[in-house]
Amino acid sequence: MRTLRSLIVTTLVAVGLAASSVASAKPAASPPLSVGPQYDTTHVYVAPDDFDKFTDSFVATFGGHKSQQGVFQVTPTPSQTMSQLVFTPVGTISVFGFKTPVPYPFGNERTGYLVTDMDAAVKSAKAHGADVTVATFPDPIGRDAIIAWPGGVNMQLYWHTQAPNYDSLQTVPENRVYVSPERADALIRNFVAFSRGKVVSDDRKAPGVEIGRPDDTYRRVRIESGFGKMTVLATDGHLPYPFGHEMTGYEVANLNDTLQKAKAAGVTVLVPPFTSDKREAAVVQFPGGYIAEIHAAAQ
Repeated sequence: MRTLRSLIVTTLVAVGLAASSVASAKPAASPPLSVGPQYDTTHVYVAPDDFDKFTDSFVATFGGHKSQQGVFQVTPTPSQTMSQLVFTPVGTISVFGFKTPVPYPFGNERTGYLVTDMDAAVKSAKAHGADVTVATFPDPIGRDAIIAWPGGVNMQLYWHTQAPNYDSLQTVPENRVYVSPERADALIRNFVAFSRGKVVSDDRKAPGVEIGRPDDTYRRVRIESGFGKMTVLATDGHLPYPFGHEMTGYEVANLNDTLQKAKAAGVTVLVPPFTSDKREAAVVQFPGGYIAEIHAAAQ
């Protein structure tokens, strides 16, 4: 009996040590690539003559302030652009007013996402189906790359030598992405994996009024991650103007009040307010041509 007890104890100890060894051998989860939605900016390209008119109207509409304006080379090949950040409680934008021709493919990237590690981010993006259309290059304050997701969704990844410190947002804007139904699943699956995000809703019969077609339906998928919000709109591409041109949707407390401020600042309302999915929304165009969606919780 004593020998049997010793054998049992020895076996349990050995099993425990083996389990501990397996647990310690399990690789630690890699740190997240995202920093925060206040660092994820919509890229807005305007003519130099419209630069100040646009940034002034944006601040007048949403509040906030502007960074110091300068002229820089932000591409890997020679170019010069006016550049400025606009910080608002509802989202940050990077504004470019090129004084030289814009090198390809710049101007096609919709957003810039700050990452914790550029090399790891590019490696992860490639592993999740993205194409690196502009390989990593240095800029005056860090490093950048441009990638393209399935469905032709282009974005910039960037990293700063000295970590920036922006105020948190009151509301997180949504990156509005239009893709074909055939590529939607590939985009959603790969971006969710890359961003470590989650699908919060997937409506395959979303009201068509949201894309200017009130008699139809379409598929709308909402994603949330450390990079902020993304809304994927899977359509057949038969979109009445200006739908499809609005890259970002901004959430405000009161839509009518915001539209009044916008109109006073020279902003044009392209799509009057409508209600859908428990929100009131409108589409506007700022001086310089930037088109955006603005929404608030339905009253």
